[in-house]
Amino acid sequence: MLSHLRPAIVSSVLFMGLLGLAYPLAVTGVAQAAFPAQANGSLVKDAKGTVIGSSLIAQGFAKPEYLHPRPSAAGNGYDASASSGSNMGPLNDKLIEREKTDAAALRVENPGVAIPADAVTTSASGLDPDVSPANARFQAPRVAKARGVPVGEVLAVIDAHTKAPLLGFIGQPAVNVLAVNRALDARFPKDG
Repeated sequence: MLSHLRPAIVSSVLFMGLLGLAYPLAVTGVAQAAFPAQANGSLVKDAKGTVIGSSLIAQGFAKPEYLHPRPSAAGNGYDASASSGSNMGPLNDKLIEREKTDAAALRVENPGVAIPADAVTTSASGLDPDVSPANARFQAPRVAKARGVPVGEVLAVIDAHTKAPLLGFIGQPAVNVLAVNRALDARFPKDG
């Protein structure tokens, strides 16, 4: 019986060592060498070296001088440990009511301007760090007013941080909210 079990035990130990230890260490080593920022979570640090966020996870900016991310259904909002959509269908009364309420608040902010869809809809994860260029430009008047600068200056910052689709055709143009907000703080510091 031992002669039948021995090959199975040796194979199991060999493959556990190879696939459970050697392979993950090799992949981690290559990732750290070739893509250190991405391998470590695409963390964003301030001038003091303190981590202030990740370029891959949305944060709940609510002050008027900042671009606001898409609404979040993750936990109590932008909670990475509870990442998910609301799982509400497009005809769900609660979802429709939330979107109507959000749209009404946005209409007060910019009367007479069409509201971009991603300004009132959540992403699948609830943590999408990007908004559409239309959404970012929609918010520019509020940000400019709060910072006391011309709208064109805010639009220039947004345009400078608009990412084109991958290879020019994969995906949609996007604006990273954290990157724009950091650029706005650097260019137009807001007291208080």
